Amino acid sequence: MSKRHILIVGTGSIGLRHGRNLTALGARVSGMDPRPDRRADFAEAFDADTFEDLETALGSGGFDGVAVCSPTRFHVEQCIPALEQGLPVLLEKPVAKTLAEARTLADALARTGTPLLLGYTWRWWPPLARVRELLAEGVIGAVRYVDFTMSAHLADWHPGEPLAEFFMSSAELGGGALLDESHWVDLMLWFFGRPDSLSARVEKISDLEITSDDNVDMMINFANGLRANLHLDLYGRPHRKSIRFIGEGGTIMWSETPNQIAVCTEAGEVWREETFACERNDMFVAVAEEFLAILDGGPVTTCGIDDGLGVMALLEAARQSHDSGRRIKLD
Repeated sequence: MSKRHILIVGTGSIGLRHGRNLTALGARVSGMDPRPDRRADFAEAFDADTFEDLETALGSGGFDGVAVCSPTRFHVEQCIPALEQGLPVLLEKPVAKTLAEARTLADALARTGTPLLLGYTWRWWPPLARVRELLAEGVIGAVRYVDFTMSAHLADWHPGEPLAEFFMSSAELGGGALLDESHWVDLMLWFFGRPDSLSARVEKISDLEITSDDNVDMMINFANGLRANLHLDLYGRPHRKSIRFIGEGGTIMWSETPNQIAVCTEAGEVWREETFACERNDMFVAVAEEFLAILDGGPVTTCGIDDGLGVMALLEAARQSHDSGRRIKLD
């Protein structure tokens, strides 16, 4: 069988990452980006064809799938033409800027029957899959409280790239903590399902010269009595990604750095630690592997459009809560 040929739409840092992983797995890639400097970098990295616009790229034919790695603002308008050509899509999260746009994409998926894999990549992270197993096994009993924290200074994300050129700085392009770091909302849904209500603040509070939000705090209630707090910020140093699960029988702590899970089921500070050797790119490789399996006729198993719609509904509720100053009941 000839190599699978993937069109990568948006050839910035995440497009280059997907390009490296897909080619390492035996695929061939081409790139589409309106910026000539990024097209040149992509062509050099992969000895690949590049295109300035999506219509020309899709019109050239010969693709087996499309990876949409552009700023959030363009996700829906770029996915739909690929789906209408019957090309499976790997879509970087989040689905869209708004829930209404996300529903437009869901309608296109239902109409075309073409599969879409959504890149909430932490679902493919082995330590978090292990935490999910521990929760299912009831290691800490009934979970009563969860604390999600993501804190990372935006200037450290792409060293050398001016913040003004980074889409995360732009509310118009769909940047900001709420949308781009909705990984943690997705993980909450993956662990516990849909909450009952939430209250939230979605703000710009730092001195960063950006138009997007850089601070998000949510207080979330579940119908079964579980309570969760979620904090996201784009100004924190040192960087921190962690989740603390408190149950009636103990606590589970997950952290990205160090890359480990710690479990305590006693009154004293006696923790059982499980350390992992996986690296950040491993989860992106796992996404690429699932996408290539989809191109061979496999199902979307880890994260699809329904998962993305669930996230978008919570993000919409968070905005409503901030704007109205009240708790929002989720339908």
